[in-house]
Amino acid sequence: MVQKNRLKRSDFIFVESGDAFQPFQYSVGMEGSRFFAEIRDHKKFLGLRCPSCRKVYVPPRKICGPCFKTMEEWVEVGPMGTLSAFTILRFPFIDPETGEKKPVPYGYGFILLDGASTQFQHFLKVDPDWPPSIGIRVKPVFAEDRQGKLSDILHFEAA
Repeated sequence: MVQKNRLKRSDFIFVESGDAFQPFQYSVGMEGSRFFAEIRDHKKFLGLRCPSCRKVYVPPRKICGPCFKTMEEWVEVGPMGTLSAFTILRFPFIDPETGEKKPVPYGYGFILLDGASTQFQHFLKVDPDWPPSIGIRVKPVFAEDRQGKLSDILHFEAA
């Protein structure tokens, strides 16, 4: 069954940079708003499926790159996935979403969520008892207080 986008303007999610001043306002759009609202409200991942090639995009986007077709079929994917690539970072940086230093070490990986055709990028839990490796199964860890942002997913960890 095809579910059409039925968001009102008030449903759109806006991204901020903590206390840092940005001379613009940015909306993640209709597709991104629905994606983040589903994470916020239900801890679920949604993607959009191309009607032609059947590729499922996560995060969702309106147009399929190879086919140039408009996508309207929402599909639930994950939450489990497979780690495809990763890196461990040992230097701090200022997280643009929070304005705070990211504690080190931390991991960053490409995750192919079950049912998705594209890779989802996010932070990984770095634990001496769990050295990440390509091909392992991972699951998301969600924040208790979710606000409709990427940081609603704290990190992915071994499943």
